[in-house]
Amino acid sequence: MVEHTQDTIAAIATASGAGGIGIVRVSGALSQSIAKAVLGHCPPPRHAAYLAFQDAEGQLIDRGIAIYYPNPHSYTGEDVLELQAHGGTALMQILLARCIVLGARQAMPGEFTRRAYLNDKLDLAQAEAVADLINAATEQAAKSAMRSLSGEFSQTIQALLQQLVELRMYVEACLDFPEEEIDFITQGRVAEKIAQNQQALALIFSKAKQGALLRDGIHVVLIGQPNVGKSSLMNALAGEEVAIVTSIAGTTRDTIKSAIQIQGVPLHVIDTAGLRETEDEVEKFGIARTWRATETANIALLLLDSTHGITDKEKSIIDRLPQEIAKIWVHNKIDVSNQSPKMTEVNGEHHVYLSAKTGEGLDLLKSQLLKFAGYQASSEGVFMARARHLKALEEVHHHLEQAALQMASAELVAEELRLAQESLGMITGEFTPDDLLGEIFSKFCIGK
Repeated sequence: MVEHTQDTIAAIATASGAGGIGIVRVSGALSQSIAKAVLGHCPPPRHAAYLAFQDAEGQLIDRGIAIYYPNPHSYTGEDVLELQAHGGTALMQILLARCIVLGARQAMPGEFTRRAYLNDKLDLAQAEAVADLINAATEQAAKSAMRSLSGEFSQTIQALLQQLVELRMYVEACLDFPEEEIDFITQGRVAEKIAQNQQALALIFSKAKQGALLRDGIHVVLIGQPNVGKSSLMNALAGEEVAIVTSIAGTTRDTIKSAIQIQGVPLHVIDTAGLRETEDEVEKFGIARTWRATETANIALLLLDSTHGITDKEKSIIDRLPQEIAKIWVHNKIDVSNQSPKMTEVNGEHHVYLSAKTGEGLDLLKSQLLKFAGYQASSEGVFMARARHLKALEEVHHHLEQAALQMASAELVAEELRLAQESLGMITGEFTPDDLLGEIFSKFCIGK
């Protein structure tokens, strides 16, 4: 992707629609001249000034707050102007159009944060945390994103990166200075250092994995025969009526999605059509969608009527599920079968007994879902992480393992440490291809 960092960019930085306040943000070399044209003069740096916003003929557009941030002390590291006006949709468009006429261009999604990254105001992990903070669906997710944005994740990565660099230099010394006749490898120091780095990496990975869970959540699909209480369980988990519940089998004919949270972990729950043989064409489409939903889910809740127990039909359903999906048998309607709520494990299969109608046993299911997701109750020190971060950490783990196995060859150990260093640097952006940058920032809001 070609960088146009010499351009001055402008965008509406607040959400679309009417609001009490709307912000137009400008970044680039023309920020000061745009301020003079719109405001009559450029306000003092970093001071909020209440001024009139004027059009090309000097007519009043609005009155509001203007703040000018000269480089490098701004979000992007460039000259930045913020115009805070009343948040009407038309008014924001008028102000933006005025800035564009004066030489700015419409910013692309994430371009302000991209410039902050290119100007070393943020590293890549911090830049991604900006979007994660905006999109955080739970309090825990917001706190984790803020930790990453403040640099905690990056500092931890940099500390490990520095250890890898020092270890690599140590190993390469025996290659560059063979006349010293010191065998660094067999002294045991390298193996010890690799083991220490592996321990540090394991702790980082654990915190990052928890952060990824808070960011992405888990996808849960409810499946089973008609009239076993899938929609009732959906409503019970959501805490509100999101699915129609009747005594008529086949009421749910399509997938119904609901976003809920358990202890701050987002759950994306899908209620599905009951699985049975049918001649109804609409219901057939719903059943086909049920099976498609299982292909992208992390956990399948296989519901059954506890008054009947597990039948051959339930067994055939679970046999058809993807092998990689986690499965929990949910024995519903214990209020009818006069059973107590409980969790059991039989032959490696997990069972939860509950009543979606009365709520008995619902907490047991929630705790089981969190356990299957790998959630740990304490989110202290958790970093907001993405799938690419976890992948990079897994690659570092692989290269450190390989280094530990190559102790007979200093050249191979040094190469594995170099690859580990490169993989780790992908997280903060030290080793990042341009196409990855384009993919990351294209998913930001315009104005961020």
